[in-house]
Amino acid sequence: MADPSPWIFDVKTDEFEQQVIHKSSEVPVIVDFWAPWCQPCQLLAPIIEQAVNDAAGKLLLAKVNIDDNPELAQMMGVQSIPVVVAFFEGQVIDHFQGVLPEDQLKEWLARLVPSKAAELFKDALELLESDPAAAELKLREALELEPSDTIRIYLAQTLLAQNRDEECGRIIAELEARGFLEPEAEKIKSQLEMRADAEESGGVQQARATAEANPGDLSLQVVLAEALAVDNKHREAFEILLAVATQDRGGETGDKARQQMVKLFDVLGAGSELVSEYRRKLATALY
Repeated sequence: MADPSPWIFDVKTDEFEQQVIHKSSEVPVIVDFWAPWCQPCQLLAPIIEQAVNDAAGKLLLAKVNIDDNPELAQMMGVQSIPVVVAFFEGQVIDHFQGVLPEDQLKEWLARLVPSKAAELFKDALELLESDPAAAELKLREALELEPSDTIRIYLAQTLLAQNRDEECGRIIAELEARGFLEPEAEKIKSQLEMRADAEESGGVQQARATAEANPGDLSLQVVLAEALAVDNKHREAFEILLAVATQDRGGETGDKARQQMVKLFDVLGAGSELVSEYRRKLATALY
């Protein structure tokens, strides 16, 4: 009798949610619907089990005996066996019924195993906030294995977090040369532009002093708002920009204030309560 495998286990109906759906958020889970009396199931099982063991934790195999778990088989629409279903991130991503030739079965299983680049990308996302430098290294390694614009966007994000704006800007410019930018790349571009504007102002303290010394110059209010936004004082930045956009409605400075608000909307994202609040205020003020 073969030694028990840590990657192969039996699943009952009341365990399916935890053992298959939840676990598939971390690694693909293959579900083998079988029964002891099913000869094709007996032919299929050792090939699948060997492949899962060879994957060494990159795949899991959940075995469902339909005689013991008829409700689960019915829920999954299993009418004849063997049926093999692959789950990833809680969703069915592939399946087959019957017995595949061994080479086709191995090819099917191999497609489910995450690539080295995918593993590096996943690791990088987990490090993005806590250690952007380490995330950068993993993303660069992933890019060498599988060039991808998505990976490049996240690489730009790690560079932005390390204040390497020039390198970050080059990546965004290369992406923009395609004729479009994804929302995440647009957000990074907006952050870069706001940082550049704030740097010219000399920071919040200098920008505030200059604006207070020249109260009639609305353009200096916009510069102050840009510096505040980079300093994460978002509400104050929004208030100043909204006031300028309202006061100089239709004017060049008012339009620039409106554009800066839109950039800040991009930076904070649609889920931000501040964004929702000031989108409404801007719309009310201008329209």
